Amino acid sequence: MAYDKTAVRKILDQAKAAGRSSLTAPEAKGICEAYGIAIPKEGVAANAAEAAKLASSIGFPVVMKIVSPQILHKTEAGGVVVGVKSAEAAQEAFNSIVANARRYKSDATIDGVQVQQMLAGGQEVISGAVTDPAFGKLVAFGLGGVLVEVLNELGLNAAEIEALRKANVI
Repeated sequence: MAYDKTAVRKILDQAKAAGRSSLTAPEAKGICEAYGIAIPKEGVAANAAEAAKLASSIGFPVVMKIVSPQILHKTEAGGVVVGVKSAEAAQEAFNSIVANARRYKSDATIDGVQVQQMLAGGQEVISGAVTDPAFGKLVAFGLGGVLVEVLNELGLNAAEIEALRKANVI
């Protein structure tokens, strides 16, 4: 299957130019789209009214998550609300997520709030890659979502996990 190398390179180059070693969720979505990987319906809202409109167009329930290059562990920051079932609840969730993110890291850049179709079943996963001086090329893959923080499970040994942490991959 062909993929859009130009789109992938642009996303990676923009993150690198910004001095980041990780991608935001919308950037990761762009990578998935470039590789033809199916993802839930989603969008990024800049304010509570946009969140309500976007959630209504996607269909309820939705999941809402903070979008910030400086907040990688969204659950830790109070930056995730699942099971949002109405436009009013989407507005409330937007305001709560942004307020929590500002309390968690007051100087963080907040790009908005991701509003995403909530799917039933399946398994959330996390993946990442880094070039470590000691280990070379590493790919992390494990249970995703809140389980990343709860289980700290990536299927890697402690030294590999520490290398990924130092590189801000996890």
